[in-house]
Amino acid sequence: MAKRKFIKQALSQWMKGQGPEAEIVISSRARIARNLRNMPFPLMARPDQSLSAMEQLLGVAESGRLNGLGKIETIRLGELTELEKLVLVEKHLISPNLANESRNGALILGPNEDISVMINEEDHLRIQCLCSGFQVHEAWETASKIDDIFEEQVDYAFDEKHGYLTSCPTNVGTGIRASVMMHLPALVMTGQINRILSAVTQVGLAVRGVYGEGSEATGNLFQVSNQVTLGQSEHEIIENLHQVAHQIIEHEKAARSRLLAESKLRVEDRVRRSYGVLSQAKIMDSKEASQRLSDIRLGSHLGLLPEVNPLALNELLVSTQPGFLQMTFGEAMGPEDRDKSRADLIRSRLETNS
Repeated sequence: MAKRKFIKQALSQWMKGQGPEAEIVISSRARIARNLRNMPFPLMARPDQSLSAMEQLLGVAESGRLNGLGKIETIRLGELTELEKLVLVEKHLISPNLANESRNGALILGPNEDISVMINEEDHLRIQCLCSGFQVHEAWETASKIDDIFEEQVDYAFDEKHGYLTSCPTNVGTGIRASVMMHLPALVMTGQINRILSAVTQVGLAVRGVYGEGSEATGNLFQVSNQVTLGQSEHEIIENLHQVAHQIIEHEKAARSRLLAESKLRVEDRVRRSYGVLSQAKIMDSKEASQRLSDIRLGSHLGLLPEVNPLALNELLVSTQPGFLQMTFGEAMGPEDRDKSRADLIRSRLETNS
C-alpha cells in the first residue's frame, strides 16, 4: 500500500534542511481548522455522523481536485496499527489526538509529506502544510489554496460575527495556527532563553515543545506559534509570527557568535564529548539522545564537527523515536530494548554519514 512509504522512510522532504535559515529553523507550518455546517463536531458526533464527514471530505481529495498540488494519497486510520499511527505522530503527519481517537479518522497526504490534512481530529478538517526552514508565508499560501478547494465543495460552519467555528474557542475566527520549529541551543547555553521566550509570550505567541501543546522542549527544539485567531486577519497573524521568529533567529545567531568568540574551546569540548558518547554508547534513552544530537547539530553548523552531515542528524531526530525504532527493527520493544536499539542505530548512522 502507498501508506507504507510514509511510515518506513524517516525523513520527510520538509526535514531535509534545505530551506532558508535551516541551521536554526527546522520547519515552518501553517494549519487551518474547519468544520462542516449542520454537522456535529467530531467530539460530539455519532459514529455514523463522523463516518459521513470523513467520506465527504475524502471524496474531495479522491475526486482529483487536489492533484494540482501533486499526487495525493488518502489513508483511513482504521487501516493502521497502533504502531503505524505512532510513527505518523513522530513524523508530525498526524497529531497525538488523532492517533488516540477511535472515531472515523483519516489522513490526506501530499507526495513529499509537506501537505497533511487530518480528518475528524478535534475538528472535521485540519489542513497542515510544512516547509523546510523559515518559510511561514509559503506554508500559509499552500494551506490557503487547499482551504479554498475544500470550501468550493463543502459548506463550512461560519458565523458572520465570530468567523469560522471550531471545537476549541481559541481557534474560532480565522482558524489559523502558524508555527516555526526552531533549534536554539546557543540561547539555552548562554542563559538567554527564558528572557527571550518570556518576551515572545507577551506579544501573543505561544512556545511549546516539538510535538505541540503539552509536550516538552527536548533537544533545544522549540515551537513558536500564534495564540490569537479571533480579531486579527490572516495576514496579521502570519506577519506577526514571521517578524518575531526573525528576531529569535537573529538572537540565536548572535549567541552562537558569542560562544565562538568567548567560549570556543568549551563549546567544542561539549560537542566532541557528545559525539564521543553517541558514537560509542551501547544504551541511550530518548532524552539524552535528543540533547546530545542537539550538541553535535550545533557543532556541525559552527564548523566544530565538520565530519558530521547535518542531514543525518535531522533524520535521527525522527528515527530514534520509540515508534520508529520498533518499525525499523520489526519488533515490539520495551524501554530497555529501545534504548539499546537507539544506541545501535545512532552509532551506525554516525559512522556511515561522517
